[in-house]
Amino acid sequence: MRNLQISKRKICLSFREQGQPCHCHFILLCTQETMNLSAVSTVTEFILLSFPCSRGVQVLLFALFFVSYILTLMGNGAIVSAVMLDCRLHTPMYILLANFSFLEICYINTTVPNMLGNFLSETKAISFTGCFLQFYFFFSFGITETFLLPLMAFDRYLAICWPLRYPTIMSMPLCKNLVVLCWVAAFLCYPIPIYFTTQLPFCGPNVIDHFVCDPGPLLALSCIAAPGIELSCSILSSVIIFITFFFILASYTLVLRAVLRVPSAEGRRKAFSTCGSHLAVVSLFYGSIMVMYISPTSGNQAGIQKIVTLFYSSVTPLINPLIYSLRNKDMKAALRKIQMCTKISKINDSL
Repeated sequence: MRNLQISKRKICLSFREQGQPCHCHFILLCTQETMNLSAVSTVTEFILLSFPCSRGVQVLLFALFFVSYILTLMGNGAIVSAVMLDCRLHTPMYILLANFSFLEICYINTTVPNMLGNFLSETKAISFTGCFLQFYFFFSFGITETFLLPLMAFDRYLAICWPLRYPTIMSMPLCKNLVVLCWVAAFLCYPIPIYFTTQLPFCGPNVIDHFVCDPGPLLALSCIAAPGIELSCSILSSVIIFITFFFILASYTLVLRAVLRVPSAEGRRKAFSTCGSHLAVVSLFYGSIMVMYISPTSGNQAGIQKIVTLFYSSVTPLINPLIYSLRNKDMKAALRKIQMCTKISKINDSL
């Protein structure tokens, strides 16, 4: 604006010296400035740098993340299949676990396939629409996880603190309705902030030093400052993260108090074993997202942003099946049953 005013004064002085009015020429100048701004605002694609390194290292990273991706799909898919196929696991606790594992499959598919393609791509480009769709689904699945984890904590609170009333309170219909509510509410949180972000002028450069379309790098590429959008994203993320985290903390505080009152050591051990896996997952997930999304443009270095995002979006979905299956006897028995059925079917096919 300051440059425009200076240009206006210079043009007016020039035309007054020639005895000509300046207002028409200033209108022409404004029109040209607007056309130039419009021209530079039409970014049609973004470049996701991912992890810039030599070609050989890129291929190595592709192989590493591809194996990790397949293992994640297999581990979480096995949990979903075990819950679906074993009637003994048709309880609220395992229905929630199956939904969580299915969510992890969806979550990892928003980032890893595109990242794998970028490792082998020369351009590393993602379309404008594709970038914001990735932004939307990445955050929606992430928020769904922040809603499911408190629901799982609440389920454990009811099971341990109110064991006699638990089957009546947490019935299967209620459990399924709460799960649907988590998914629907999560997908309704970010459409408005994302819509307003798409309306910002992006005048280049269009290079995002990340492997995912994250709000911080995206807002940094805008031609104009957007404190309102940045503040709304920060407030929304903070409210969701802290409310759900403190709900989990309160639930497990009550669980801990109830467990310490259990007279038998075996009962305490079983209760701690049941909750330990969930607390491990909560610690991994919330510890990493608190670093990132309380303030999306808080000045975190690009390398730190990528490592932390990679941890909670790719590493934790890989670890979660191990945490849940290794610490749960019923789940291990169901997985062994599936493995045995698979072997029997292969033998029958060979005959």
